[in-house]
Amino acid sequence: MFKKLVIYTAFLLTYMYLNAQEIKWEPVAPGIWKGTVGRPENYNLLTASAAKPYLEGLNKLGDAVFPMPQREVVAQLRDGKTYLRFPLKQKEQLYGFGLNFQTVHQRGKILELHADHFGGKDNGRTHAPTPFYVSSEGYGVFINSARYLKIFAGSAVRRDSENAPVAKDRNTDKTWSSRPYSDAVEVLVPAEGVEFYVFAGPTSLNAVSRYNLFNGGGPLPPRWGLGFTQRVKTLYTAADVEKETKAFEDKGFPLDYIGLEPGWQSKAYPCSFEWDKSRYPDPSGFVADMLKKGIRLNLWTNPYVSPESPIFKAIKPFTGDHTVWLGAVPDLTMPEAQKILFGQLKKSQVDIGISGYKFDEVDGYDHYLWPDVTTFPSGHSAEQLRQTYGLLMQRYSMDMFHEKNQRTYGLVRGSNGGGTSFPYVIYNDYYNHEDFITALINSGFTGVLWTPEARASKTAEEWLRRMQSVVFSPMAMINAWSTGTKPWSYPEVEKQVKDMALLRMQMMPYWYSEFAKYHFQGIPPFRAMNLEAGFASGVEKELKTTNLEENPYVEALGKEVKDQYMAGEYLLVAPMFAGKPTRTVILPKGKWFDFYTGEFAGDGTVITVTPGLDRIPVYVKDGGIVPMGPALMHAPKSGDKIDLEIRYYGHKPGTYQLYDDDGETFNYEKGAFSFRDIKVERTKDGKLKTSISAAQKGKPNTLNKISFKAMTNL
Repeated sequence: MFKKLVIYTAFLLTYMYLNAQEIKWEPVAPGIWKGTVGRPENYNLLTASAAKPYLEGLNKLGDAVFPMPQREVVAQLRDGKTYLRFPLKQKEQLYGFGLNFQTVHQRGKILELHADHFGGKDNGRTHAPTPFYVSSEGYGVFINSARYLKIFAGSAVRRDSENAPVAKDRNTDKTWSSRPYSDAVEVLVPAEGVEFYVFAGPTSLNAVSRYNLFNGGGPLPPRWGLGFTQRVKTLYTAADVEKETKAFEDKGFPLDYIGLEPGWQSKAYPCSFEWDKSRYPDPSGFVADMLKKGIRLNLWTNPYVSPESPIFKAIKPFTGDHTVWLGAVPDLTMPEAQKILFGQLKKSQVDIGISGYKFDEVDGYDHYLWPDVTTFPSGHSAEQLRQTYGLLMQRYSMDMFHEKNQRTYGLVRGSNGGGTSFPYVIYNDYYNHEDFITALINSGFTGVLWTPEARASKTAEEWLRRMQSVVFSPMAMINAWSTGTKPWSYPEVEKQVKDMALLRMQMMPYWYSEFAKYHFQGIPPFRAMNLEAGFASGVEKELKTTNLEENPYVEALGKEVKDQYMAGEYLLVAPMFAGKPTRTVILPKGKWFDFYTGEFAGDGTVITVTPGLDRIPVYVKDGGIVPMGPALMHAPKSGDKIDLEIRYYGHKPGTYQLYDDDGETFNYEKGAFSFRDIKVERTKDGKLKTSISAAQKGKPNTLNKISFKAMTNL
């Protein structure tokens, strides 16, 4: 009987592989392979985004071996669709598959990756449905398709599986599971071919870095983009904005840019893309006055063209046959539509000094976005436009600023694979603080940035906790479009909020350097603990054992952690939530020290902390170096020099690469930048031995006086 079973299994495997579609493999960069099946569509995520690999960064990562058994990667073409299958080991965990808000572990999920608002459930419908996943085994896979993809992430068992679990009798066996172990990720692509990419490690972070570098590297925001931003109420006037700016100045709160909401336009939902002269009678003069005060302006818009817009008649032939809020939907794959829409933005806004945009409503919901039956004049399907519209808005708006040699940093509601290099941060209308932190964690697997913005709160405690989170995020923002909330709107915690805002400004040299590493090395500035070396190995003994029969795809490296994250090279951030004065923090293996005091916190342990209201727990690795600047009211301008205090934690020798450029232009693309090496170690008598490499001749140098501070006592 056993012999017959072996023969039958071998027959099925042979049948499967003989009937599989041939995969054409091609190495495309160090540690990256492209697989091609059938006839891939010409329009995909990479063509929409025009992403180009940053080869210098990829070459520095070096070559690697193919990270899985290549023969176990299987493709089939059936019913006009492409089926892909990638192998999984039993104790392998999966991350990614888009910007998820409630879960970090994705093994066992069934998802449809579909650009949409987040509707309260991690089902694949999200603002960035990036078809990229990362394995705890140290590799990644990206499906380059602009279609709605169905993902079975280790959720189904094939009859001919080489590693199929044993069938059990539910009547008598208490270890029976309704979700038995599956040994594959399976992907359904609704097209007669597709290209996909495999990224080697050897670590999971290496795989993520290769993916980001393959898509051009992360964005390098202008320094002012990492400062503090306030989005004002919808119908504010120029006088209202000037009054609010003066209030920030009078109260000593930092402010780098203000976001104007729909009321700046003469028509919105759909949009006219021209200034409302009753609220902003002199746009050029207003923008110029704000720039003189050190304040930049960011404008809200959606891309749907009002019949009363000055560009409506010209752009109408290049729009879809369905509308959004009765506004025309430009076919942004067509040069004619691009020229008309972005030409209007350039002439009316960017040319007079507007510094960036907030692109709304490029994601969903189905009940108001164009339906899948829509036709577009380019011939691209409504589905393809839905999956890539956020990419197209980012791409062509960035081109406007690139032509002016002026960096931008803004907001967008939707993105996708290929969009890693765009200088935009995703936001939404959902407002769960805990889930916002989980989204920040997942953004590091997805090649996007996410902001846990603050809008309003039920209590002063909640307000402070939210503000403490935004300080340790890609964009320190209050979004007061509806409420008119100010940093000082909760007097009980005004001082603590101000202290956090000033801390954001002090930390700018650190944040700026970490974004530079995102650009040049592909390392996400905000990322999951699962990407941190030593995360699980140091805490396994502290975690409860999980029954593999109850959860057969449990991660071998520890439990799901979705409320703490790494911020840059050295910081571990553990946000606090309203009504919860105490929390646990999992410290990876190795010594960790309190960010504020330098005191020892633990080594590979789970600690319980009650930090009080003024702070959230932040810890620094042993040997960690955090460069700090002054608490300025505005980010340094091009040519400004600042004093630098280099803080050193722990006892191990430490190194850090401090990035510098002019902070505003794209001249770094031509080599006008530098990384300065910082080194700190303790001598035998406990004194610090410090050094920082000299500024390079002909390169930008924004540093004045440099000092070192040991945060940890012997």
